[in-house]
Amino acid sequence: MAWNGGWEPDDVRNWKREFPRLPALAALRTFEAAARHESFSRAAAELFVTHGAVSHQIRALEEELGQPLFERRGKRVVLTGSGRLYAERVRDALLQIADATRVLQSGNRDKRLTISTMPSFAARWLTPRIGSFIEQHPELEVELLSSNTLVDFSTEEVDVALRMGAGQYPGLYTERLVEDVFFPVCSPDFNGGRLPEQPAHMAGMPLLRGEGDPWKPWFEAAGLDWAEPTRGLMLQDSSLLLQAAAEGQGVALIRSTLAYNDLLAGRVVRLFNVSIPCPWLLYFVSTHASLEKPKVQAFRQWLLPEMERFKNILSQWK
Repeated sequence: MAWNGGWEPDDVRNWKREFPRLPALAALRTFEAAARHESFSRAAAELFVTHGAVSHQIRALEEELGQPLFERRGKRVVLTGSGRLYAERVRDALLQIADATRVLQSGNRDKRLTISTMPSFAARWLTPRIGSFIEQHPELEVELLSSNTLVDFSTEEVDVALRMGAGQYPGLYTERLVEDVFFPVCSPDFNGGRLPEQPAHMAGMPLLRGEGDPWKPWFEAAGLDWAEPTRGLMLQDSSLLLQAAAEGQGVALIRSTLAYNDLLAGRVVRLFNVSIPCPWLLYFVSTHASLEKPKVQAFRQWLLPEMERFKNILSQWK
């Protein structure tokens, strides 16, 4: 029978008898930490809150329970007898909640594929293409993490990393995906549409700078005895560097893998037939155990043909 709000069915009354109003979970978590350390300061440091916040939570919990949980001895706190017993029960309950959460999440883990890569590569290459993989594998939940920080597979729930580097990742499975080159690009409307016809014509023009992407090797390849630019806009993210070039803010030295879509769309144009090899290569990285998982194998089997098609297109810009 439906409950219309005018009376309580037996199961609701039984639930209320078994589960009276409980303290807030945040207060119990704070109490557990304070009881374990017997210190409000250490509990505050563990929970990333202030000493005052811990003190307030404990005081409110004591008022709700109607009895003290700690004895205050100057700046020190010591659990009361009832506080120590309550702390043991609360700790057991929180551990059971944590275990239940882990079991629940592990049940979904096989259906979630987590991929980590650099923000620039995620934005310019992977995101525009990942839709076809999702269509082929609707049973998987794909999570894309964009970060320049290397993955620690021992502590992070990441299945695959796509990384630019030297391929030296001890203990991990690595597979080279693509080589890359640098060349200068700018907006077709840069400098009022009067684009430099020769490398030397860039003298005095704004050269956009990317962190870790020096101009000097390209200058040398172009036969220019120029020093590394020290003025002008500096951008840490290569995707932002390309965007700045597309908006006419200057000339950017960019990797072909990132410039590809913007070149095809006409947002940027390549300047000169001079390129230099990128010192880093793109790698597929995973643990050997993860590589055996069906979801990782499915992603790899989708990725490799995509990379082969892409490499064939890139060959025209080398």
